Amino acid sequence: MTTPDKNAIAAQLERSRARTVLLTDAVDEDDLLRQHSPLMSPLIWDLAHVGSQEEIWLVRDVGGREPLRPDIDHLYDAFKHARRDRPALPLLDPAEARKYIAQVRDKALDVLDHVRLDERPLLAGGFAFGMIVQHEQQHDETMLATHQLRSGGPVLSAPPPPRSFTRVRGEVFVPGGPFTMGTDTDPWALDNERPAHVVDVPAFLIDAAPVTNAEFAAFIDAGGYDDPRWWSERGWAHRNEAGLVAPMHWFSDQGQWYHRRFGRVDPIAGNEPVVHVGYFEAEAYATWAGKRLPTEIEWEKAARWDPETGRSRRFPWGDDPPGPDHANLGQRHLTPAPVGAYPAGASPLGVHQLIGDVWEWTSSDWHGYPGFCVFPYAEYSEVFFGGDYKVLRGGSFGTDAAAVRGTFRNWDHPIRRQIFSGFRCARDLA
Repeated sequence: MTTPDKNAIAAQLERSRARTVLLTDAVDEDDLLRQHSPLMSPLIWDLAHVGSQEEIWLVRDVGGREPLRPDIDHLYDAFKHARRDRPALPLLDPAEARKYIAQVRDKALDVLDHVRLDERPLLAGGFAFGMIVQHEQQHDETMLATHQLRSGGPVLSAPPPPRSFTRVRGEVFVPGGPFTMGTDTDPWALDNERPAHVVDVPAFLIDAAPVTNAEFAAFIDAGGYDDPRWWSERGWAHRNEAGLVAPMHWFSDQGQWYHRRFGRVDPIAGNEPVVHVGYFEAEAYATWAGKRLPTEIEWEKAARWDPETGRSRRFPWGDDPPGPDHANLGQRHLTPAPVGAYPAGASPLGVHQLIGDVWEWTSSDWHGYPGFCVFPYAEYSEVFFGGDYKVLRGGSFGTDAAAVRGTFRNWDHPIRRQIFSGFRCARDLA
């Protein structure tokens, strides 16, 4: 393993913090303290939580330094307090939270200056620092989702995504046979991405692009939300209980579909991937279309397997990290990009936009790989195994490049729609 560049690690930490500051400085104090949905923490909780995790792992564990604020550990422990209960906690106020995370960061950077990055497994490849970068970026995406749920006018802005450069439609054939899933070599890969293991996959077809707004609107117009034939038993029960009639944030006016997005109302763009749909909606659409959702094994093979070499790449386009021509990531835009906007990011088989734009639901339940080992703590992955979770892959427009790769695994309850989730379909060979 090559020795990690401490300057590059520091730059990743600072880039994550700049995004956190942008998301929290964009609103006034009332919005920082308010809970915009029972599904989400107040923004002020997320702000101090990223500092608390950084203090616990980098300042105390890696650096062996004296705790700054041990008195607040319990307030920012995600397992001690449900999100709906966090507004009632005696949280740090905005000024205190900003001061606290700045103090933590100063100490963490000093630890980075002085620590050896090969002295124990937690530091190999700079893992502990990479874990904190990814943790903060994951909370930044969560805070971006909270912004989507807040009422009031727009406070965030970003340029529109690129136009579609190439026509992408239909299905891609993925040959059967073995491929290597997961990783043993990516220094910042999390425990649930490990170990690398060979999986034999029967041949299948997968959509060349995510399902678009126009395609999903056709499902609605065909009565898809009103016909139990397309829904699983659990899905139909949830559809009725929740009163689902369209993706979250959609509404219809005089025959035109619109959506509310970060304080703005716009007509839906037909060629953008549909977003804010739950697993059950994705599953119903796939059944209606005569298809199914891919397994996460199928998704990863379509994303990583190179038929010329038989090797699994780190990303669909290769091993280099994402650039602006590869994928819609990092809140660079505040919307999914049109299908065909990133031809340089396609996989060797010709599957597009597997990374970025929308998290993609798969049919797989959440569990560890064969040979899974907890590292460095059970609460990141293991405690969720076997629960009511489905796996999502690929990241969204709100996911940072540091927190996604071809092996990265996300998970959530099948009813969740506030996340930036979409899907593509797959099909068995006839």
